[in-house]
Amino acid sequence: MSSASPAPASAPDVPLVVDLDGTLVRTDTLHESLLVLLKRNPLLLVLAALWMLKGKAAFKAEVGRRVKLDAERLPYSEPLLAYLTEEKARGRRLVLATAADQTIADAVAAHLGLFAEVYASDGVVNLSGARKLARLKQAHPEFDYAGDGEVDLALWREARRAVVVHGSAGLERKVRALGRGEVRVFEAPRVGLRQWVKALRVHQWAKNILVFVPALAAHKGLNVGLLVQAGLGFVAFSLCASSVYILNDLLDLDSDRQHPTKRKRPFASGDLPVRVGAVLAPVLLVAGFAVALLLPLPFSALLATYYAVTLAYSLHLKQVMVLDVLVLAGLYTVRIFGGSLATGVPTSSWLFTFSMFLFLSLALVKRLSEVRRLRLSNATTTPGRGYLASDYEQLSSLGVAAGYISVLVLAFYITSKDVTALYAHPERLWLLCPVMLYWVSRVWLLAHRGLVNEDPLVFALRDKVSYGVGVVAALVLLAAS
Repeated sequence: MSSASPAPASAPDVPLVVDLDGTLVRTDTLHESLLVLLKRNPLLLVLAALWMLKGKAAFKAEVGRRVKLDAERLPYSEPLLAYLTEEKARGRRLVLATAADQTIADAVAAHLGLFAEVYASDGVVNLSGARKLARLKQAHPEFDYAGDGEVDLALWREARRAVVVHGSAGLERKVRALGRGEVRVFEAPRVGLRQWVKALRVHQWAKNILVFVPALAAHKGLNVGLLVQAGLGFVAFSLCASSVYILNDLLDLDSDRQHPTKRKRPFASGDLPVRVGAVLAPVLLVAGFAVALLLPLPFSALLATYYAVTLAYSLHLKQVMVLDVLVLAGLYTVRIFGGSLATGVPTSSWLFTFSMFLFLSLALVKRLSEVRRLRLSNATTTPGRGYLASDYEQLSSLGVAAGYISVLVLAFYITSKDVTALYAHPERLWLLCPVMLYWVSRVWLLAHRGLVNEDPLVFALRDKVSYGVGVVAALVLLAAS
């Protein structure tokens, strides 16, 4: 929870000047604009490097001409907004002064309807620090100032009263040392382990357990050396996956903010700065490949393919209907193949075929839940997706069919010659078919009722019945061994 110190006395005839990035909004609008450029066309960032040669103000103007952020969905500092609304109701003149480009500042001011004046970078002057102070002093010899960083110290030094928003304890001490009277402080929301875990999507690492499947399917689960190699593969996939998840969140800020639950993600909500994600994503990627170097070279090649496909999915493929779910299903199967390359244990084509159909069914469950929410909200399309609300029945048909085909593949595998080499009592494996039919059917019925999380694997990890099904399946495999 954000908190604020008691309000200092303020005079309605003294304007309150408010900064934008990091103060009024819990993000940096320039950083978000660059991410939009990256998503639209990565080559535009090369052009952006040339814009920098013209100076910061011109650079911001060039970006502003090409990117229009949705001011309505920016993560505002709600306690500060409430305070500003109260001050305006008292007759206080509010001024927005920011180093952001004029187009962004005007959009924010128009949306909020609080500010009588707006000062911003205009393509010629980068309105920051001393330049901002000079512009303000021309218009208002006396003013109060709300900011968030070291660059604002020059303004606080000249201001009548200081308002510190989301600043560090060290910054607060420096502001108080200026002797500008009572200082109002809006503390930054605490970012704990939970936000970092959410940003890394640690719960999604469960998908990477698939790298252990080749060793287990070959009945080599007691081979410590193979388990260590599979464990390294698990770590490499998890680090690379977190890198992709962070990049995906950075590129999907606008669509996530339109989502009832995704808007609470650390970057969309402003709990974590986007610049942190921009640094963390490549660090995790490098760490993942560093671990991969401890395994056979083909594993690293596969990991690179996995990352490239996942990146393509984040940038574009997830917007293409049907292709998106095929890619998701394929990425699950890639993890199994990765386990085979990491351990050197060959995997049968039966396992790959089974996993492709099963995970296609689960990917369609994920899309069905999104489309179901569309229907309930009377919307037509999903932001950033290629599906319509009217696709609900067809998605259901495709998903159930894929799930049942995976069970059919399992049945064919049980009758194959591969089974007799691994199991003493292969006929007992037939019990797996009704077990799988029950689980697939139950997942789809619950999905129709809206009881399945958007990610069915996350649902399974929280579902007691799914654990029971897993135990029964394990007992059947033991009985057949």
